[in-house]
Amino acid sequence: MAYKILDMDTYVRREHFKYFRSLSYPYVGTSVDVDVTDLLDYCRKHDCSFYLLFMHAAALAADEAPQFRQRIHGDGIVEYDECPTSHTEPLDNGTYCYCTLHHHMELSDYLTQAKQKQEECRNNGIKEDEEVESMYFVSCLPWLHYTSLIQPVAGGDESNPRITWGKYEKNSEGKYVMPVSVLVHHALVDGIHIATFYEHLKRILVSFTR
Repeated sequence: MAYKILDMDTYVRREHFKYFRSLSYPYVGTSVDVDVTDLLDYCRKHDCSFYLLFMHAAALAADEAPQFRQRIHGDGIVEYDECPTSHTEPLDNGTYCYCTLHHHMELSDYLTQAKQKQEECRNNGIKEDEEVESMYFVSCLPWLHYTSLIQPVAGGDESNPRITWGKYEKNSEGKYVMPVSVLVHHALVDGIHIATFYEHLKRILVSFTR
């Protein structure tokens, strides 16, 4: 994947970068209920995968926030032009494998690619099929409508954003809402950037259904 190397001498968060890298747990995250009513209705009418459409939307939303495309690399930062997703794909034996998807394409092409990759990845187990540094790590807990989530991380400078969602449920207003969690490395990403991701996600979900 194409990337640029940020100039640390002019990087405005240089002191924040140094500080959060010094912490034993330098990650920050949140879980937010996202309205998926219209997306569910769209998927039912068009007989398409809610899981794949939401993952497509989440990846596009993350790419619109430059900080989500940044990774700690050595003592500096690289910023990728775009980042593929590595998501968990369930297997018949009750475990799962990892599946890599690229998302900068027409939705119909994305869905075609996804079906092909879903079949291919079943022979890989949890081995990634591409270089992992650029990826977003994506997973789903469809059994739980949770309010918080603790995610596993390698620690240190491992800085891939993690995007996870749970079970959608109808709220008191009759809308279907789904918990969506984000975990990022605080040396690269602040709360305002996380909020921006959710704003982009909301807008992209609306664009899908229109």
